[in-house]
Amino acid sequence: MDIYAAITDRIIAELETGIIPWQKPWQAEGKAISHTTGKPYSLLNQMLLGKAGEWLTFKQCHEEGGFVRKGEKSRMVVFWKWLEEEDEETGETKQIPLLRYYNVFHIDQCEGIRAKHPQTLTKPASPNETAETIIRDYVSREGLTLEHREGDQAFYNPAQDRVVLPLISQFAEAAEYYGTAFHELTHSTGHMKRLARLDTTANFGSETYSKEELVAELGAAYLVNHAGLETAKSFRNSAAYIQSWLQVLKNDKRFIVSAAGKADKAVNFILTGA
Repeated sequence: MDIYAAITDRIIAELETGIIPWQKPWQAEGKAISHTTGKPYSLLNQMLLGKAGEWLTFKQCHEEGGFVRKGEKSRMVVFWKWLEEEDEETGETKQIPLLRYYNVFHIDQCEGIRAKHPQTLTKPASPNETAETIIRDYVSREGLTLEHREGDQAFYNPAQDRVVLPLISQFAEAAEYYGTAFHELTHSTGHMKRLARLDTTANFGSETYSKEELVAELGAAYLVNHAGLETAKSFRNSAAYIQSWLQVLKNDKRFIVSAAGKADKAVNFILTGA
């Protein structure tokens, strides 16, 4: 099975129905989590599963005395398995990442078992303050320059390590402002002194530029939800926007896997510094 192709085909199918999968999973109902551990799945797996709540394998369900209802279809979860390989020239052992997968079912597809990890769905009393804290802590910790200008530009300048944003008063909704802010802050994690992801020679429209833009889109989508700010108008979902990503994904089956992994690292870096 070509796992990269299967992942990309799933994302393309969602886009072709008008759904932007990196925005869909993180709504008010919570995240997709492991029934066994209670831990949330990675950003890429959140997109592949597309539904909040507990997920488990056919075997795990059976071992707990339950069963998967007849006719229910599983979803794919992917993970990296590291293999050791010896370099024929140097004799050194190196680790090679291999993308693997397994199939899971949502607990709603099962009978005879109950959820172990109910998610408490509380909204912060002041979600704007939550977002401001994320931004303030990250900017202060990293020594990043954040500048607001009355204008129509939002960007990150790697050479100056500076994010420029319009004034919040220029946005119709707070979620739109913070989505823009988080997009640019995600870009800033790619600086050489942080995650060393940015290619300063990447031109607009190139594959490298497009991949970095998707990393920033994914990171912003996650952080907007994390701050409790997501609304129906939080994200761009125009036909032109969706079609642009469809073209990119159809040209490179590894594109979404790579971008999601980098976005995961960027979000964790913004929130924890790790």
